[in-house]
Amino acid sequence: MKLQNIRLAQFKNYSQANFTFADGINCFLGRNGIGKTNLLDAIYYLAFTKSAFNAVDKDNIMHDESFFSIKAQFEADERNIEMLCAVKMGEKKLIRWAGKEYEKLSEHIGKLPLVMIIPQDTDIVREASEMRRKFFDNLLCQLDQDYLKVLVKYNHLLKQRNALLKSFLEKNRFSADQLAPYDEMMIPLGLKIKEEREALLQNFLPIFKEFYQDLSDGQEKVSIQYDTQVNESFNSDFKNQHQKDFRRGRTTLGIHKDDYLFLSEGKPVKKFGSQGQQKSFVIALKLAQFEMLKNAKEQKPLLLLDDIFDKLDDKRIAYLLKMMADGRFGQIFLTDARPERSKKYLKDITTEKKFFELDLKPEENV
Repeated sequence: MKLQNIRLAQFKNYSQANFTFADGINCFLGRNGIGKTNLLDAIYYLAFTKSAFNAVDKDNIMHDESFFSIKAQFEADERNIEMLCAVKMGEKKLIRWAGKEYEKLSEHIGKLPLVMIIPQDTDIVREASEMRRKFFDNLLCQLDQDYLKVLVKYNHLLKQRNALLKSFLEKNRFSADQLAPYDEMMIPLGLKIKEEREALLQNFLPIFKEFYQDLSDGQEKVSIQYDTQVNESFNSDFKNQHQKDFRRGRTTLGIHKDDYLFLSEGKPVKKFGSQGQQKSFVIALKLAQFEMLKNAKEQKPLLLLDDIFDKLDDKRIAYLLKMMADGRFGQIFLTDARPERSKKYLKDITTEKKFFELDLKPEENV
């Protein structure tokens, strides 16, 4: 799958813009604030039907405008496919692939495999468990449509159950009968999600370890452990939490509480890892994600790299550049505020390259 071109209308800071891409490396260059990351986000939107940074779609509409659109053309299996993403104030989001509008946006996830590496990715290591669940769920949803459906259903029921518990707390009145239907639906979904997360990690871990060993010159032993309270007794445990749920006004047990423990030499990387170790951990996570998607989809995912030359040290940059030179990646889109730096780093890589000077008018980059 190759992204041939993209046309933006009123998306973030782009009033109108049209970009035609190389099959190899595409570099978005220009001063900070010019819209380099916004352009990466538009490509991300094509894969996930949402922004990587703004969860509310209307926040991606250009200031004082009422809609945005992203149009793109892909080459896949020697045929051209057009895609449209459009958001208009007060109307349903429109996603159209090869001329067909989706009934459910989730049907599109996984059709365009994509991995994004951004400076904020160290939050996966440093921040709360939600960030780590989000990383692995992102991978699972791209790999398996059925998992996505189960996860969406579970989260929908969780939201409803929490709203009911909150109302119980406000009225100081509890009803087990009203909770029972949610229990009966959520328990099997939770067990299924737990099973899929365990299976994914079993396949993911050897690939991750290999990349980390390369990045750290084999100096450290790392591991990832799946931490969950969903087990053989989950059916009874979940129901036994009713009074605790009532007092807290929310669901206190379930797969939405899962975590992944990132360990180096048996110690948490979050607490004891150096900044360099945390960066290596994140890069290895992302590269393992890329490898698993490539193997499952039998195609190389699009790779988005935001500001990596500024945020990574020379050792990790050299590792990624070597992978680029060896042809490990497919189509790459990267940003850099210093054009001369990117051109220097990439000059010896023989794959097709294209540099976009975003300080120019967008039509000059076509």
